[in-house]
Amino acid sequence: MGIKYVQAQIEAILFTMGEAVELERLAAAIDHDEETTKKIILDMMDQYEREERGVHIIELDGSYQLCTKPSLYESIMRITHVPKKHILTDVLLETLSIIAYKQPVTRLQIEAIRGVKCDHAINKLIEYNLICEAGRMDAPGRPILFGTTEEFLRAFGLRSLDSLPPMDKEKLEDFKLEAEEEAEQLKLDI
Repeated sequence: MGIKYVQAQIEAILFTMGEAVELERLAAAIDHDEETTKKIILDMMDQYEREERGVHIIELDGSYQLCTKPSLYESIMRITHVPKKHILTDVLLETLSIIAYKQPVTRLQIEAIRGVKCDHAINKLIEYNLICEAGRMDAPGRPILFGTTEEFLRAFGLRSLDSLPPMDKEKLEDFKLEAEEEAEQLKLDI
C-alpha cells in the first residue's frame, strides 16, 4: 500500500462520514499509528490548500473533517437552498461566552455571572447546536452541566477550545460590575 492509497482511504472516510472523525478512529481504519496518521493528514491539509480544490480538511479538537472551502460558499448557495441563519443576539453571545470559557458550567453558575435568568438563551444555544449537556454536577439535585459542541468550534473557526482568545482581566471585572449593577436595578424595579 503506497502513500497515495492511504491518503485515498482517509479522504474516502472523511467524505463518507460527513462529520469530524477522531484521529484514533482514522488510525485504526487505515491500520497505522496515530502519529503517522496525523502526519499524513497534515500533509494532505497542506496539499489541499496549495491546490485549486473545492474542499479542505479542518481539525476540530483532535478530530478531522472534510469540508467545502469557505471561499466557494456563494457558488454552492446558487444551487442549494439557503440554510436558515441563526441570529446570535448579545444575550446569546454573552451566555455562549460564559459557557465557552467556564465549561462545564451549570445554568445557575451562568445566571450568577450574568445576573439574570438565562433559560431562553440556553435553550436557543442548544437548538442552534452550539452547546450541549456535558453531564451532571455531583451536587444536590444533580444540576445539568453545559459545554460547547463541535459546531461551536466550526462556527467560530476554532481548532480547539485552547484557540479561544485569552480573557482580559480588566474587561472581566468591568463586565462583572455591570452585571451586578443590572441585578441591583432589577431588584429596585421589582
